[in-house]
Amino acid sequence: MTITQSKTTKTFLNQQVANYGLFYTKIHQFHWYVKGHNFFALHEKFEELYNQVTLILDDIAERLLQINGRPYSTLREFLEHATIKEEPYTKPLSENEMVQAVVDDLETLRNELVEGISLSDKEGDDVTNDMLIAIKGKVDKELWFFSSFLGKDPVPQISVK
Repeated sequence: MTITQSKTTKTFLNQQVANYGLFYTKIHQFHWYVKGHNFFALHEKFEELYNQVTLILDDIAERLLQINGRPYSTLREFLEHATIKEEPYTKPLSENEMVQAVVDDLETLRNELVEGISLSDKEGDDVTNDMLIAIKGKVDKELWFFSSFLGKDPVPQISVK
C-alpha cells in the first residue's frame, strides 16, 4: 500500500522543521548567554530543552521523508520558512526575558501543532496525527515548566477546530 499525502501536510511538516531548527539555535543562544542567580538551573534546563528539540526535529523531518517530502535542511531555509523569529543576541537579556522568549516560541509551536493535529486527522494520516499529539504533550509540559519559572499560570490551551 502506498502512502498518499496532500501537499498541505507536507508543507505543514516542513514549516515545523524550519521552526524547530530555528528554535534549537535560539535555545543554544540562551544556554550560552544566561547569567544570574538561576544560572545553573537555566543553563541545564536550556540544554535539556535543545536536546529534546533535536529529537522532535528529527522525528518531523523523518516523517516528512516517509511521506515523500523533502525537509528543509539549511539555515537559510529555516529562516525563510519559520514562523518563529530569529533574535540576534545584541544586548544582554535577563533570565526572565530569556524564559519569556522561550514561552512565546513554545506557545507558537503548540498553537501550530493544534492546527497540524486537526489537519492530519482530517486527512486520515494517523501516524502523523499520533506523532503531533505526542509532540504537543511535550511542548505543553515545557510551557508549564517555563511559565511556572516566571510565576505564571500555564499558557491557556486552544481547541482543535
